[in-house]
Amino acid sequence: MEERFIRVGRTARFHQLGDPQTAGRLWVVVHGYGQLARYFLNAFAPVAGADAVVAPEGLSRFYLDDAHQRVGATWMTREDREHEIDDHVRYLDALIELLQPTAGHRPLHVLGYSQGVATVARWLARGRARPAQVVLWGGGLPPELQQGDLAAAFRGCSVDLVHGEHDTLVPRAQFEQNAERLAFAGVPVQRHLFPGGHTLDPVVLRRCFG
Repeated sequence: MEERFIRVGRTARFHQLGDPQTAGRLWVVVHGYGQLARYFLNAFAPVAGADAVVAPEGLSRFYLDDAHQRVGATWMTREDREHEIDDHVRYLDALIELLQPTAGHRPLHVLGYSQGVATVARWLARGRARPAQVVLWGGGLPPELQQGDLAAAFRGCSVDLVHGEHDTLVPRAQFEQNAERLAFAGVPVQRHLFPGGHTLDPVVLRRCFG
């Protein structure tokens, strides 16, 4: 048996709040495992203000329940992972190329939530985007990114590291490990802990958007 590959074009979906042509800033917010972009984006409506907030959706969708009623999306799995990573890096780069001309190259801000933390880190390490601010919320940095990769990915941007104190999916140790790895890479971070679980806390979210 021989494993082979072919690259194909496909349609990716994203949802947005606000108008990139008139927005003060452009935010790209990357959802977690099993979420859909339109529902994830609802959390940002109260804090968007004059900003445009764009939520790209993971390229792989699947049913979340046995009745095949609820659908979620994922950015990658361990199966053929390198191609999946390359695909979502190209996808997110293409999205920025689409949005930035209409946004007049307004400042780019990025938020990754849960699985989106690793997705954002890989994108910034391998892709062309250079945001002014990155928020890493409730997830883990990819283990394969070395100190130099992290330094290059987050060079020149402010980084907010967020974690819920009662998060039962991502342990506090992961938050501390993220902070330690970024510190070793020479990346200063602003740490945010809140008394909640694996969720987007509106108070901290507003602080990060401030």
